[in-house]
Order: sequence, then structure tokens, then C-alpha cells
Amino acid sequence: MGKFTVIPQSTFAEMQLDAGVLLKSFDPETAAAPEDADIICATTGGINAVCEPTYVDMGEDVDNAPMNVKELKQLTGWKCTMGFTSLGTSAESIRLSLGAADIDSANKGKVTPRATLRQTDFTDLWWVGDRADGGAIAIQLKNALSTGGFNLQTTKAGKGQNSVTLTGHVSLAAQTEMPMVFYSIEPAVSS
Repeated sequence: MGKFTVIPQSTFAEMQLDAGVLLKSFDPETAAAPEDADIICATTGGINAVCEPTYVDMGEDVDNAPMNVKELKQLTGWKCTMGFTSLGTSAESIRLSLGAADIDSANKGKVTPRATLRQTDFTDLWWVGDRADGGAIAIQLKNALSTGGFNLQTTKAGKGQNSVTLTGHVSLAAQTEMPMVFYSIEPAVSS
């Protein structure tokens, strides 16, 4: 074995295992197991969380400036999304995937898309997964809104699957807070 054929000793402990769960709320301080009412929906195929920076190269059109000069690179924002395939068909799951929609519970769970967006259509949500050492990994998506719409695929003798893409948004009230936050939570120490 060569001297560079090694991995960190913490590799196994820090591995994220299984698909994790989407939650309406989560407290990283306690990292308590979720209540059933906090689980957004059952999923299939895992969760895809992406937080991608966007940059502008201020030297791009400057004569004789090399491409990607670090002093001329500016961060313009972050595109943060969570994509997943939902197996949930509750009125709330359908409303979440539509984004701008209303639930009429008096009319057997009727969900109707709306022509206008409301601030109440945005919601914070969490993805939380297990670490191999008993800790957790958590991602908070702030001001999430569906940007992929409703996309139900059914199959013969199979389960209906709704592809959902939620995008985090910056708020005018907190313009320096980016729409995605990450937590690597150490396992609880037993006494």
C-alpha cells in the first residue's frame, strides 16, 4: 500500500446513511427523532439537495485580463434547491408541489392552483439524515417554493410518483441570509 493510499480515520463516522426524511420543522440543538406530523411525505429515489453559487467575472470583457482573475470574481447569489420524488397524494403534498395553490378542505380536499403568489406560499423545510456514528446531517431550505410544478407519473401495477423541485428564496427582510443552511450534528454523548 502506498503512502497516499489512505482515507481519514473519521470516514465511516461522518458518512451519511440512507435517504433521510423531509420535515416541516427540526431543531438541530436537540436533534430529536421526528414526530409523524412533522414528516412532509414519503419519498422514493432519495433527496437531491443542491446549493450552487453564481458568479460574475468583472474582468470578462476587460482587454488583456486573463479569465477568472480571483480579485475580479464576484459572488452574485446562490441557487438552492431540493428535488425529490413524492409518493404522497395528500392535499398538502399536492399543494406543496404546486406552490401557489389553495386547499378547500370543505370540498373533499380540493386543491386549486392560484393565479397569484402569496407570501404564505413560501415555507421553511428540512431534510435530515443519519450519520454512521449516530449523529445527523440536516439541511434547512428557507423560504421554499415549488418551481417544478406538479408532475405525476403513474405506472401499471406501480405507485404514482410526483417529481417535486423546491427552490429556496432570499427575503427582503433578511437580504444577507442565504436560502440554505447545513448542519453536521455530532452524536449525543450518553452519560
